Amino acid sequence: MAEIISVRFRSEGKQYYFDPQDLICQPGDDLIVETAGGLEYAQCVRGNFSLAETELISPLRPVIRYATSADLAVVEKNREKEKYAFQVCQEKILEHNLEMKLVSVECNFEGTKILFFFTSDGRVDFRGLVKSLAAVFHTRIELRQIGIRDEAKMLGGLGICGRPFCCNAFLREFQPVSIKMAKTQNLSLNPTKISGTCGRLMCCLKYEQEAYEDIMKDAPRIDSFVETPDGAGTIISVNTLREKVRVRLDDAPDSLKTYHNSEIRVVRSGKGKRPDGYVQPPKEELAKLRKEGESPEDQYRREQEALAAALDQFIAEHHEENEEIRSVTRRRGDRGKKAERTLEVNVEREKENQRHRSRHPRGSRFTQTNSVRQSSETVPQNPLSGAEDGKNTQNQEEVVRRRNNRRSYGKPSGSRPEKQMPKPQNKQPGEEKKSRANWHKRGHRRRSSGSGDSSGGTPPVNG
Repeated sequence: MAEIISVRFRSEGKQYYFDPQDLICQPGDDLIVETAGGLEYAQCVRGNFSLAETELISPLRPVIRYATSADLAVVEKNREKEKYAFQVCQEKILEHNLEMKLVSVECNFEGTKILFFFTSDGRVDFRGLVKSLAAVFHTRIELRQIGIRDEAKMLGGLGICGRPFCCNAFLREFQPVSIKMAKTQNLSLNPTKISGTCGRLMCCLKYEQEAYEDIMKDAPRIDSFVETPDGAGTIISVNTLREKVRVRLDDAPDSLKTYHNSEIRVVRSGKGKRPDGYVQPPKEELAKLRKEGESPEDQYRREQEALAAALDQFIAEHHEENEEIRSVTRRRGDRGKKAERTLEVNVEREKENQRHRSRHPRGSRFTQTNSVRQSSETVPQNPLSGAEDGKNTQNQEEVVRRRNNRRSYGKPSGSRPEKQMPKPQNKQPGEEKKSRANWHKRGHRRRSSGSGDSSGGTPPVNG
């Protein structure tokens, strides 16, 4: 067994094994490793682990050291150099009129080589392009032609499933994919539906191929002549995953019936002639092939009973914990509801007080009367104030002041009317008592009727 680590040079590249050289590496560590082309910057993907030497390609390259801040600065500088090299190469391709598409540019850690990746339909003579690039960068230039799948792996993107490309996310190597896989999985043979963004068959066709092959070993083929519980017939379609087939019976060719693979008996596999001298067995013997399956209602009832039993067992095991949680939740809910009600009452009172203040400004007769009454009344307790325990005296005084203002200005509908204090009146002897509602009209009536008091003057009006 050999102790190794797994590193990756690019985010979309595959993983490589290296000898850690007594270093303890963790996933995400920045490392400087030795390669065939010199020193390179890599990132650890999997820390120290053991692997059989037979599965390794000897000799393993060593890890030189952890990457320092200076090394990371060099890596960042190389990334900027790659962007500039990409623009220059694009211009040179147009100058030389080459039919090629530049995909990516990579610069090694030591800055001694620049690698250009491109795609093309055929062979390209890029010797003049290499000379032009070498004259600009004064370093070793290498151009490498890649396939369209490698282009998708480098650039990345989203597939028709809505997820990132498998080749860019986790797929290390490309597996051969054929149209036969689509036929085995009963997929549509429309190229637009089974092809990826790169234009080739989707790599995910390979994922379930082995499972389909195992199922197809025991599954009947289409156009096979079989015996069913209802008689003999021919298979029209096969559902591989559900292991069911649709059969056209000889006795009822206009109707199709569905059977499980275990309910049929294959007489002839695939296309061909019906066996000579074949005689259909009696219906009683064929009826023995039928297997009584569970109805959907019984299956649903059984699942519900199992779920209820599991829920009862869980509640029994965590009864005490659930009781404590419910009690705490209940207490918290009561406090929250009480606080909400208190807040709503306070808001409504504040709105009502503002309406009364706008209706009766300060300095009016009602405000002065309210101040006299407020000084003579006793301060009561307010259970709806912000301090429920009665310790916050300031809040209580504020609530009492608002309550007295309501008594002075008026109360909302449905409230019990307060006893009004008597108003001082300057009445003349023998004058009848006037109500408060007609108080301001007394002088007007006397002037209009021409009547006056014994002194012949107009009585004063308070206000």
